[in-house]
Amino acid sequence: MIPPRHRSAAGAAVALAVTVLLASCSASPPSAGPDATPTPVATAPAPEPSATPEPEPSAADEPTCETLIGESVIADFESLGWTSQTEPFYIGSFEVIEGIQCVWADFDGPAGDHGQMFGWARISDDDAAATQAELVSQGWIREEGPEGVYITESPDTTISTDDEGYGMTYLYAPGWVKLADTKQGLLLIEWPKS
Repeated sequence: MIPPRHRSAAGAAVALAVTVLLASCSASPPSAGPDATPTPVATAPAPEPSATPEPEPSAADEPTCETLIGESVIADFESLGWTSQTEPFYIGSFEVIEGIQCVWADFDGPAGDHGQMFGWARISDDDAAATQAELVSQGWIREEGPEGVYITESPDTTISTDDEGYGMTYLYAPGWVKLADTKQGLLLIEWPKS
């Protein structure tokens, strides 16, 4: 133990040592003289501003015949011996380049009218308006609903209908359009994925 009279001297010595140590740590480096070249100090480069690039569409962002409709629907089709064929997506005379149309049927069996058709495409507002006008001018029926605009084949020319009497139907929503061989068939399309 330090005697009481030496405690204050020891405390002062410790305080002086700490002060000298701190002063030497914060002091600027000694100058090498007026003609010396300063030593460069390493610093981290400032980050360059960069715009966030638009994500590139991946294969997962594009529908296929196997992703356009649900897995259980595909399993049902396959149990019947059906396979799919991909076709260009047409609306009247207009081919929608960014689209897919799938026909599910037994292509190895006898020819017949058994099969299902589903389609989906990205479409601009201008092309949507133009294709709707073309179909309506050919006798198709236009209806608005909470999901978007339905354009349905005229009952006079339809081959098969759903329980409500609708044949081939397009559903237009902002930026895309769906197609099925009946209006109820549109419910089987699970694209775009959420």
